[in-house]
Amino acid sequence: MPNYRRDFTKGACYFFTLTLQDRTKCYLTQHIEKLRQAYQETVRRYPFETIAICVLPDHLHFIMQLPQDDDNYSKRIAFFKTVFTKLLPKAYRNENQSRIKKREAGIWQRRFWEHRIRDERDLNNHLDYIYFNPVKHGYVNAPKDWPFSSFRRDVERGFFPLNWGS
Repeated sequence: MPNYRRDFTKGACYFFTLTLQDRTKCYLTQHIEKLRQAYQETVRRYPFETIAICVLPDHLHFIMQLPQDDDNYSKRIAFFKTVFTKLLPKAYRNENQSRIKKREAGIWQRRFWEHRIRDERDLNNHLDYIYFNPVKHGYVNAPKDWPFSSFRRDVERGFFPLNWGS
C-alpha cells in the first residue's frame, strides 16, 4: 500500500476533490439539499471558510481556508463524508464486512485529492478549474449556467464577469 504524504500547514488554504466510489451515480446533485446540510454541519462543527465550491453529479471540488491555528482538514473531510452518507437512504451504501473492516463502506472513494494553495496565481488557477469543470464535463455551456457552484456568488462579488468561460 502506498504511503501517502499530505501537507499539513496551519491556517493554509487547500483545494480538494472528493469522488463517489461509483462514478455512474449522481447522488451529489440528486441530493443537493442533503449535501448542503452535511456541509453546513461540518462548518458548524469544524469551522473553515469556503473560498469556492462546485458540486458535480459524482464528485465535488472546493477550496477551504483553515483557521490560523488549525491544520486538520482530514477530520473535516471525514465528518462531511460520514454525515452526507448517513443522510442518504441505506440502500445507496455499498457495505459488506470486508469493506467495513477496511473502512471503505459507504458511497465515497476512500481517499481524496488535496493540494495546498501556494500563492495567488495558484489560487486563481484552481478557481478557474473549479468553475469551468461543469463545462469541461459537458453539463453546461458556461459556468454561469451550473446551479451547483459558488460561481454566481463570485460574480456578484466582482471576482468574475458573468460571461466568463462562455
